[in-house]
Amino acid sequence: MRKAIQPNDVSTHSFSWGVIKWLVTPDQIKGANMTFGEVILLPEQGHERHNHPESEEILYVLSGEGEQMVNDEASFQIQAGDVIHIPKGVYHSTFNTGWEPLRLLAIYNPGGSEKELASMPDFQEIPAGQVATFTRK
Repeated sequence: MRKAIQPNDVSTHSFSWGVIKWLVTPDQIKGANMTFGEVILLPEQGHERHNHPESEEILYVLSGEGEQMVNDEASFQIQAGDVIHIPKGVYHSTFNTGWEPLRLLAIYNPGGSEKELASMPDFQEIPAGQVATFTRK
């Protein structure tokens, strides 16, 4: 029987705008078809317009506040408890408008779209068990 997955068991993906912990991916867990993780966007930072040609995405806001754009339409406010569904291939972006980190749960169906983030120029992988630090500008 498989044990619970702890955040310290997986690496942290760090970017200029925040961090991601992918807790479940098809590469990490045999038989997994989806990707699940926690995203933290730093204040006044965001994940610019992008899409996932092969996956739909669901975002659940845990805490903080921000703006969400979906399908190149006008941005709307998001806050704790909100759920955002992004269809496969649709362009979207998320931006933190608050003073505290914007924490989101992200799901890709099917999984695999998380691999694209590793090609971003500011990508850094912090090994499992090490703590990602945040620095001021």
